[in-house]
Amino acid sequence: MFGLHNIKPFFPPVRDGAAGACGGSTARQQTLASVATCCGTGVHTGEKVSMRILPSRPDTGIVFIRTDLKNGARVIPARWDRVVDTQLSTVIGNGEGGLVATIEHLMAALRAFGIDNAVVEIDGPEVPVMDGSSAFFVDMLEDAGIREQDAQRREIVVLKPVEVIGKGKSVRLEPAAVPSFSFDISFPQKLIQHQHCDFRLTRSAFKSEISRARTFGFYEEIEHLRKMGFARGGSLENAIVIKDGAVMNEQGLRYSDEFVRHKLLDAIGDMALAGAPLRGRFYGNCSGHSMNNQLLRALFSDPEAWRLSEAGALAEAAAEV
Repeated sequence: MFGLHNIKPFFPPVRDGAAGACGGSTARQQTLASVATCCGTGVHTGEKVSMRILPSRPDTGIVFIRTDLKNGARVIPARWDRVVDTQLSTVIGNGEGGLVATIEHLMAALRAFGIDNAVVEIDGPEVPVMDGSSAFFVDMLEDAGIREQDAQRREIVVLKPVEVIGKGKSVRLEPAAVPSFSFDISFPQKLIQHQHCDFRLTRSAFKSEISRARTFGFYEEIEHLRKMGFARGGSLENAIVIKDGAVMNEQGLRYSDEFVRHKLLDAIGDMALAGAPLRGRFYGNCSGHSMNNQLLRALFSDPEAWRLSEAGALAEAAAEV
């Protein structure tokens, strides 16, 4: 496959005898069993785009390939150190002109489904927004199926708390036996105000409790965003829009606290850029894509804050719930 022979695993293999913290048998890496395909519109660019998610060999990770570009600009690994912009979405780039924006909803679904290796072929600069949530991507992955691979899965174990704080916002990672997320948001609008959500990451829980939560915005900001080059593909079909303190979408909300659930969904997608599954607890307070990426950079800048380990039996069982 084009360019993939040049991509090396971000993390070295775990040394022989290094046991997973959960003990017991080890989990194996996973990829898709077949190809998943979709077409849609980028929420910010407004451009039509086609996307295919293909199975890939062990230790590939998640890699985007811009099929509309040539040579080195095509291949973009989905990793925290490739994030080049975080304004209103997470954008990854390769330093040679290749960019892919709004990857977080797809990355969240891939992480929740335990997909370690996949190639995402896309013919435009932005992942299609679909309905503004991860629900369509969940359906795609379920239809494609999951295939276990003959290779050990590795995970990043958080060893001590790491935190980023600024302007009344914060993000934090701390040690935990299983991957979990907690999020708080506060808005002056009566419709939202303060919302809190706690979530343990499993496949079934993500599908039922988080995946359908849509991105949201305020009607008064739409024109300003479009002048800035954003939200050109946004509509009531792919976002919750709030006007005069009420939801404009005819069907209303999917969850009573859909706003905080979507922020948690974004965080799962952003943390999926760690390069391997994270075993730890994430806590976000009014944070966004920028602070999420700063958190990963802070984690990996401290060798004492994390360890690469074999994924243990408990992690394998949790992924199957």
